[in-house]
This record gives sequence, structure tokens and C-alpha cells, in this order.
Amino acid sequence: MGQEIERKFLVKGDGFKQDAFQFLRITQGYLNSAPERTVRVRMKGEKGYLTVKGVADETGVCRYEWEKEIPVNEAEELLRLCEPGVIDKIRYLVRVGAYIFEVDEFYGENKGLLMAEIELPEADAIFERPSWLGEEVTGDSRYYNSMLAKKPFREWK
Repeated sequence: MGQEIERKFLVKGDGFKQDAFQFLRITQGYLNSAPERTVRVRMKGEKGYLTVKGVADETGVCRYEWEKEIPVNEAEELLRLCEPGVIDKIRYLVRVGAYIFEVDEFYGENKGLLMAEIELPEADAIFERPSWLGEEVTGDSRYYNSMLAKKPFREWK
């Protein structure tokens, strides 16, 4: 049973792309998007995953996370059972200092949103901030993927 310690940021421009060492397409949906527990089905490249996340702490940085790789055909079947709203994005992996930022470029109803996440060993870990890293949005539930599936970025304006 794992504890996810993660911070989220908006991204300025596309300068991160030149430093990415890997990228892949991600499609995901939610079997349950209740704030107390989300159950996500994800196709990440050529692999399928089932993930359960608990409620975040008061800072939005820490929360329970359990993830299991599942066969692709099962992930595809489960995606058909998901709540309305699909997340479609390309994830870029960018090493900055000792850490790897996962930078998501969203498509579909969330097109135009660029967001970076960094997983840390502890909530107050110090990390290098690249020039393309923008405003921190950790704990702002609007930026949770489960919420973006319900109320996409395009509807915010």
C-alpha cells in the first residue's frame, strides 16, 4: 500500500519538450470519481492499469495510491464502463536535477492545459524549479484529472 507525495504546477510554454527523454499517449477514465476514492482505468502507451486513490491530506500533497498493471484487453473493456468524460493527453518525462517531472499536454476537451507533476520522497523535499514551471496548483481540485473529466478546462473560460 503506497503513499503518493506529489506536487502539481501549471507549465509555461513548451520549452520542456526539448529536455524530455520519453513521451507516451495516455487515455484514462474513471469508474468512480468520488473525492474520497477515485478508481481510474488507464491506457499508458501499450499497457493497461487500474488505480485507486484516496482522499488527499489538507495540503493536497499526500494521498493513498494503489496501482496494478492489467491486461490491455481488460483495460479497454473497463474504459467502456467508465463515467462520462475521458482524459486524453501526452505525458513527457523530463529529468530536472534529482527528480523527474511528468508534464502532461492535454487534448480533447482539456486542450490548452499543460500541467507538471513531481513525485517526492517527502512533502517538504527541495527540488530544482525549471524556467517553464509555472504557478503551483497542488490541492486545487479543479486540476485533478478526475475533475477535468467532469468539468473540462475548455469550460472554465
